[in-house]
Amino acid sequence: MKKRVQSEERWSCLSDWIDRARLIVITRGSLERGIGHEEIARAALSGGCRAVQIRDKVISDREMITIARNLKPEFKEKGALLFINDRVDVAYAVGADGIHLGVNDIEVKDARGMLGPVAIIGYSPEDLQDAEQAVMDGVDYLGVGPVYGTYTKHDAGDAIGVEGVIKYVKHFEVPIIAVGSIGFHNAKEVIEAGAAGVAVCSAVCDAPDLVEATKNIVESVRSHFFRKAKEGAPREAHNIFWRDES
Repeated sequence: MKKRVQSEERWSCLSDWIDRARLIVITRGSLERGIGHEEIARAALSGGCRAVQIRDKVISDREMITIARNLKPEFKEKGALLFINDRVDVAYAVGADGIHLGVNDIEVKDARGMLGPVAIIGYSPEDLQDAEQAVMDGVDYLGVGPVYGTYTKHDAGDAIGVEGVIKYVKHFEVPIIAVGSIGFHNAKEVIEAGAAGVAVCSAVCDAPDLVEATKNIVESVRSHFFRKAKEGAPREAHNIFWRDES
């Protein structure tokens, strides 16, 4: 049986967030290229992405708060979602739309208590049992991967493949966001497997042209969701991708 524990009141508050999170760009600053989190986030917005996760294991909380606050007006203007990775206190301080947590971070139920009922909480589980607990605690989506392996997250574990994505999709009713070496060339495979969206890092952050790379992934993901909608996929599983606001 699929697992989802969500109050109807909370779910109605979040009814449209998944349409904006079909593609989540995860930022990774590069000292060598002189590109920071703000530049990557702005490029993602310019390329049509409507959800960005700020991720950095090194910079201070104050630095991350400054980055997020600098970006918030532009995100609000675009109707885009701003996620913070790991740091619940930072998400709270800046009023971020959501937080993404892992197994070594604060528990989902505690994050919910701190951030309130409308915050979007994502979680990267170690396995199905771990994911079940997160869903019981009120998580909004599961970040599943790495699908194809990744060098950007050293503790990500072995690649689970498309088969691993299918396993989570079949087991849970909360949206599954696939991550791990995904780009415009293979996004179709994970969407066909039932993923509600994809999260990318190196496909944008390492690209020569960040805006163009984002546009390519946006178009790839959008085209597959439009096709699924035309084929009559249930709206709650495959809402028509975000409106063209670029």
